[in-house]
Formats: sequence, structure tokens, C-alpha cells
Amino acid sequence: MTKVSGRSWASGRRSSAVFTRLAPVEPTSVYDTYWKFAAERQEIFFRRLQQPMGLWTKDPILARHKFTNAYRASDRVSQFLIRQVIYQGSDAPREVFFRTILFKLFNKISTWQLLSAALGDIRLKDYRFDRYERVLSEAMTEGTRIYSAAYIMPAAARFEGPRKHATHLRLLEHMVEQRAPERVGAAKSLREVFEILRSFPMMGDFLAYQFTIDLNYSTLVDFEESEFVVPGPGARDGIRKCFSNLGGLSEADVIRLVTDRQEVEFERLGIKFRSLWGRRLQLIDCQNIFCETDKYARVAHPEVSGITGRTKIKQIFERTLKPIEFWFPPKWGINDEIAGDTAASKRTGGPAR
Repeated sequence: MTKVSGRSWASGRRSSAVFTRLAPVEPTSVYDTYWKFAAERQEIFFRRLQQPMGLWTKDPILARHKFTNAYRASDRVSQFLIRQVIYQGSDAPREVFFRTILFKLFNKISTWQLLSAALGDIRLKDYRFDRYERVLSEAMTEGTRIYSAAYIMPAAARFEGPRKHATHLRLLEHMVEQRAPERVGAAKSLREVFEILRSFPMMGDFLAYQFTIDLNYSTLVDFEESEFVVPGPGARDGIRKCFSNLGGLSEADVIRLVTDRQEVEFERLGIKFRSLWGRRLQLIDCQNIFCETDKYARVAHPEVSGITGRTKIKQIFERTLKPIEFWFPPKWGINDEIAGDTAASKRTGGPAR
């Protein structure tokens, strides 16, 4: 039994036969925590829908610290990107690409709102470097943070600019000039989209993959998220905590393995996992859950070390009073179900499905 900050999570009765099917990888005690974390984090998602100011979890780690949702697209920033950026404004490929990448370079809702308030509709056809750069520089001079703390954005060193954000604006200009929107729109696979983005300065594997998934929310491209995955540094740390031996598999192989086995593993642990209105966890989601499990395990499994050796969770959870009206890419076909469940929940006071 694994102690979890004042509460115990039973690791579940282990079946050597079940774990044998995971060969050649060798799971640790954190592997069960991975699935329990995913299920409880998803339960919190549904409880928040039903009771915005209620008690969402009895797990002290999840109650105290900030963790992303089990589904990446459910997070507040992703929701804003999908509803207020991607699907607001012209659906012309160049405009969709411009808005999406501009938002993601900063990945901060308040920065988008700042630009919109100062410049009006964010449109490529009206874009001028000096106007955008001035708004952002003035905000920084006043002490405003314009970048998200979710991950570090390096400067696009190839491009000149008085500050980092200027180099990012120049990078975006360069991508448009090199016909990235048209090339992405003509891509035959999700991997090809990734390779197009990866070819630009500053775009390492992690950023190129994240931006690829964001563009895939749009009408610009439409590929299955199950096509391929690029593990981020946090996910790699989580994988090392969940498995003592990868048996020669790559981290991407491991993410695909657990994604394929999700129903089997939830059943093994006796967990009834509530999916995103029928949408099972995708590669990008399971990749993110490894990252969040890495953080969770710093407290729940302090005896298990990862690659970085970090021992604390930095971000403390703070309630946001403004609820999210969840809305996902229309091509997923789940928005009508969400609307129906939300309306029924308000009438009856019952839980969402």
C-alpha cells in the first residue's frame, strides 16, 4: 500500500499475468498511480462542472497542487485557444495559422486579450510588426508578464529584436513568408505537419509537436491524434518513475503502449474511468499524464526518483471563480452531447455522464 500524504491508495491486487503482457517494460508502484491519478483528475473535471464551488476531491495532493486535466484540450488555456482564437475570426488557412501560432508563442490568455484590446481583431492582413511589438513592450515595461509559465520559450536567436517577444514576432513573419500555412494545409499526415514546423528556427521537437496538436484542433488540418507522439521532458521523467526498465523501447513506444492498454488497465484496477463524452485518451493526453504523474509522485512516491531529481511541486492550486463553458473542435462530434448533459445536470442536479 502506498501512502499518499495522509491518505492511502492501495496499489491494487497485482496479477503477474497482466503485467507480463507489458513485457519488455517493467512497471514500478508508480505505474498504478498513473492510472489512479488519471481517473481522479477526470472525476475532478466532472465534479467541477456539477458543483463549481463544491468539494472536488479528497486527495490532499490534488486538492493542494495545480495539475492539468487528463485531457489536454480540457485545460483552460486550450479551451480559450480553441473557442476564442482558432474558431473566432476568418477560417482562411493563413489567418487560422497566424492566430494559432501567435497565441501559442506566448500561451497566455491575458496576452491575447491585451493585444485584442489594443489592436482590435487579430488578423494577418492587418498585422504590422511595430504595432504588436510596441503593445507588448509597453506591457512588459509596466511589469506585466506576457509569457506563460507552463514551459520556457527561448528567444528565436536568428531574428533581431530589442526583446525576446520581438524575435518571436519575426519568427512568425518568417513562417508566413515561407508559406508555412499553405504547406501545413497540404500536409498528408500529422507527422508531416510536425516536420514542417520543426524545420523553422527555435522549433525543437517539444514545441513543434505541441504546436502541431494545436493546429490539428483547427479546420486547417484534420488528422488522428493517435498517429504519433513526441515525449516532452516532463513525460520522460514520469515514464522513468513508472517503469524501472523500458526493455529497449523508446519513450514514444511506451506512451503508445499505455494508450492502447487504457481500458485493460482501468479494468485491472477496478476503476470506472469517465471519458470525454466517449473520446478515449489520446497519445497527447497519455503523454501529458506522464508529466503530471511525475509531479504527483514527488509527494506520493518520494522514494522514486526521476531524471531531473526534483522533489517538490511548485504550483499551488487556486480556485478560479469564472467557470469554463467547455467546447471542443466540432470535428470531434461531442459538443452536442456536452450541451445536453450540461442542461440536464442543471435541471436535475445530477452528475454529468
